[in-house]
Amino acid sequence: MARPALSTSAVVDAALAVVDELGATALTLANVASRTGVATPSLYKHVGGLADLQKLVGVRILDEMTARFSSAAMGRSGDDAVAALMREYRAYAAEHPKRYPLAPVDPLHDPAQREAGVRLLEVMLAALREYGLSGSAAIHATRRLRVVVHGFASIEAAGGFGLPEELDDTYEQLIDMYLASLRRD
Repeated sequence: MARPALSTSAVVDAALAVVDELGATALTLANVASRTGVATPSLYKHVGGLADLQKLVGVRILDEMTARFSSAAMGRSGDDAVAALMREYRAYAAEHPKRYPLAPVDPLHDPAQREAGVRLLEVMLAALREYGLSGSAAIHATRRLRVVVHGFASIEAAGGFGLPEELDDTYEQLIDMYLASLRRD
């Protein structure tokens, strides 16, 4: 039986499967080639090398996050929209603990990831729209949201919350704290 034709999207799928199974450090062209059943040089028909593949993986992660955050916030406004987005952000990181660290830190300054980064930023800004923030105030609010969620999710994924109190309670307190900060802006 002939092997199905490989595509860039299939290579990214295989790369994410490698990461999900083995972790970010296992993202190598050899591992992806093995996963797809081709020789490593065959991947170069679809990606420009490991750095290119890492950027494509980053774009896919941003796109996944954008879709989930959009869906979570859709039809909601104000506190309800922001809280839903924050819960979904944490859920994505928890469901993909090996993939999430590969989300680009600064996609807006990388031409290969800029469009995906802008789409994610637009979802976050839309969730914040009801607060009447614009310009730098909106950017600062978006950064605060990202810091709260990313910080919590990263520490949680690393097992850094060893005390017995319920993590969901702590996270809901963080959401409340962040929402209160928006009402003061």
